[in-house]
Amino acid sequence: MGFARACSVALIGVEGVVVEVQADLEPGVAAFTLVGLPDKSLIESRDRVRAAVVNSGAEWPQKKLTVGLSPASVPKSGSGFDLAVACAVLGAAERIDPAAIADVVMIGELGLDGRVRPVRGVLPAVLAAAEAGYEQVVVPEQTAGEAALVPGVSVLGVRSLRQLIAVLCDEPVPEEPVDGQGRPDAMLAGLMIPGTGLGTGLAPATGRGDGHRLDLADVAGQPRPRQALEVAAAGGHHLLFSGPPGAGKTMLAERLSSVLPPLTRRESLEVTAVHSVAGILPPGEPLVSRAPYCAPHHSATMQSLVGGGNGMPRPGAVSLAHRGVLFLDEAPEFSGKALDALRQPLESGHVVVARSAGVVRLPARFLMVLAANPCPCGRHSLTGAGCECPPSVVRRYQARLSGPLLDRVDLRVEVEPVDRADLLGQGGRGESTAVVAARVRDARARAAERLAGTPWTTNSEVSGHELRTRLLVAPGALAAAERDLERGILTARGLDRVLRVAWTVADLRGADRPDASDVAVALELRTGIQRGVPMGVGER
Repeated sequence: MGFARACSVALIGVEGVVVEVQADLEPGVAAFTLVGLPDKSLIESRDRVRAAVVNSGAEWPQKKLTVGLSPASVPKSGSGFDLAVACAVLGAAERIDPAAIADVVMIGELGLDGRVRPVRGVLPAVLAAAEAGYEQVVVPEQTAGEAALVPGVSVLGVRSLRQLIAVLCDEPVPEEPVDGQGRPDAMLAGLMIPGTGLGTGLAPATGRGDGHRLDLADVAGQPRPRQALEVAAAGGHHLLFSGPPGAGKTMLAERLSSVLPPLTRRESLEVTAVHSVAGILPPGEPLVSRAPYCAPHHSATMQSLVGGGNGMPRPGAVSLAHRGVLFLDEAPEFSGKALDALRQPLESGHVVVARSAGVVRLPARFLMVLAANPCPCGRHSLTGAGCECPPSVVRRYQARLSGPLLDRVDLRVEVEPVDRADLLGQGGRGESTAVVAARVRDARARAAERLAGTPWTTNSEVSGHELRTRLLVAPGALAAAERDLERGILTARGLDRVLRVAWTVADLRGADRPDASDVAVALELRTGIQRGVPMGVGER
């Protein structure tokens, strides 16, 4: 009787569980049994592994073979177990020393010819292996850069099972031919899910795809929305743009991710792990360093926004926008069920999706930007524009954005139509993205210094109790906000959000704490009621 074991990783959402792949050979009729809650793609690995082993020059054992995936209570899916199954079988057949693979984590799909194909989710799988104490990982060559992002783990990238057998047996490593015909690398097909490219809005927005970067200076006019955009980026505050079509709401939202500061190392690993599982991580770019930008269409379902799908839930748009921007254009056209599903992740920074196959916790700390027209035709707020929508239709259209959802939006700004002078450039160009981004970085650095030693890094994350007990504003600064609370203009949650915005405004102008004018700016940006404060947040 022969026995050997190797290790692999089962992904549940964006978290991994180390799985021990055990192979047992016994005398009897040749058969291959795979146990341990495998799904359809994993059951098919029996045929893939057998063909790959034979075509790699090794002999397939003609005995009763049982492969167990432990723990058996964890559902397992995907083709990433192929490499570990093949090595466990070869170890049981004594083609490989079982001791050489006992503590090695192996991730990869096998082709029938023995080539090792890349799979999605390599980064979270290696992170799970490192947390479990494993120090050696074998992955496909194409994803070795992604796996190497995890510190303290020795990564071996292989191109074929033949090469891995040679490495484990201390034999000369054979050279594998590379397709030099100039065609796209078919081996990378396993990393991308069809239909999740830039065209769907589920990928980082770095430009138009031709090397042109989106610049905030391209936006004509709109001083108040530009100010709100800067405040939103500096403090991580949610934002609503409302106004007629063609005023520039989408242009402003598309440029927000460029204003946000680059991701920290920890944030980059979080975002990369989600994108790797979702299949939108660009090949050759193992680490996402800039804030992602997701803009799903208004026909998106609730499952596509918060996560779901058949079997184990997959990340939705709120998770793909983690540490970045989630832009909902034509927000009233989204279904009410989908919009209200955003209320929990807006508060908690994560989403818990429960399905019959299991419960998954997905990260979802994003900056939400909503864009809405004032009525179905979009001309309700324009003087003499000929809006023919009845008042009942206008009220019903605006009520599609529920009160509890809007209460979680810190900044609500009217975007006015662009006049001729601004459109033709007679009023001069506005500030560029680089200038605004520099102020945002300085403001975030002040907030991070103030919040050092706490679980928060931006003003939008600070709890209301902390704002009212430790982070105190100047004496008398809250008088106007308290009056709005008594009149019912603000809720208790709204008052906390005004305080957070006021701290961000103070950070942008370099003040130690907010004064009455900072609170007035925050109130004006939330309620839309003019308070007689200067237009620029940094000008006093």
